[in-house]
This record gives sequence, structure tokens and C-alpha cells, in this order.
Amino acid sequence: MNVRLRGGLKAGVCAHAQVLRAPTGLRHAPPPARRAAQSGPRSDKKGRTIESGPPQSAERLRGRPPRKHPPPPTRRFSNPAGSDVREICLNYTRGVDFHWQAMALLALQEAAEAFLVHLLEDSYLCAIHAKRVTLFPKDMQLARRIRGLHEGLG
Repeated sequence: MNVRLRGGLKAGVCAHAQVLRAPTGLRHAPPPARRAAQSGPRSDKKGRTIESGPPQSAERLRGRPPRKHPPPPTRRFSNPAGSDVREICLNYTRGVDFHWQAMALLALQEAAEAFLVHLLEDSYLCAIHAKRVTLFPKDMQLARRIRGLHEGLG
């Protein structure tokens, strides 16, 4: 038995469930109509008002008590520059392996990045002065030479 519903949908009735089918001319059924926003506080089945707030965690919805501590991290991320720093440190300390704090590695990385960015900016200005767009090693050498002994580091 087929019954035609609003919007051109056909409803086929089975022995245990009702099945909605799209009309033959449409590929998909139209989206369901949205409910109008309710004004005022919401209430549950017993008439108590429900306060709207942030969504509750799944643990609270299941009736479990909330966790006191966050779950332990599953993976520890390593700093790829840290292995390079340790390798260079081994060369200068005659094989003695020093321990490095994470903040020290980050500070060293920040300083190295700032130095290289500033050097590349100056080198690119040298290339533009030579009426080129391509950056050559001689531009970097000239930038370090113009900077001097202290800022060129060598």
C-alpha cells in the first residue's frame, strides 16, 4: 500500500516499519523542515526548566563521573633540530653527551631562524642591486661581508 505524502514523497508501509521513498523524478528526498527557534526557557517532560549551556561531555551523558585528570599523551613529539644540536655539541665537547632542556633547544632554533631570515633578506637585496632575481652564493657572501665581523658571525 503506497500513500502520497506532502512534498511528493511516497510512503510504503511494511508489516513492521514505514519506509519513505523519493518520487521517481527526484534523485534525493528534500531536506526535512527545520524547527522554529523556541522563545523562552526549555523544559523537560516533567515541566522542569532546562538551563542552556555548553554541551555536556559524553561521560556525563552516560552517567559516569567526569575524569579528574586528562588522559596521558599517547605520543611524545620530538624536535628535529634537537638531534642536530646534540650532534654538533658532541663534536665540541669531545664525546660528552650533555642534556638539553626543551626551552633551550627552542631558543636556539628561534635564534638560528631569525639569523637566517635576516641573512636571506640582505642577500636578496644584493641580488636585486645586481639587477637579478636569482639568489647566488656570492650574494650571501657579500651580505655577510657587509654586515661585518659581529653580525656576519665570522
